[in-house]
Amino acid sequence: MAEALITTFRPSVGQPHPIEDVRLIPSGGGRYEVMIGDELVYSKAATGQHTTNEHVLALVRERLVD
Repeated sequence: MAEALITTFRPSVGQPHPIEDVRLIPSGGGRYEVMIGDELVYSKAATGQHTTNEHVLALVRERLVD
């Protein structure tokens, strides 16, 4: 997931990378969350479902465009 985020969202020439921080924090039961700043983008704990990289990338893309 981290690699997909970093390679999908590339900086424009002369601009900083649009994703300034990626942290992987181990958790039990395969749970994970994806956040942009303080905003929760996706939570496996909340949905109870594993998702695809493509789904999470689309959710992140929506928020980066805003």
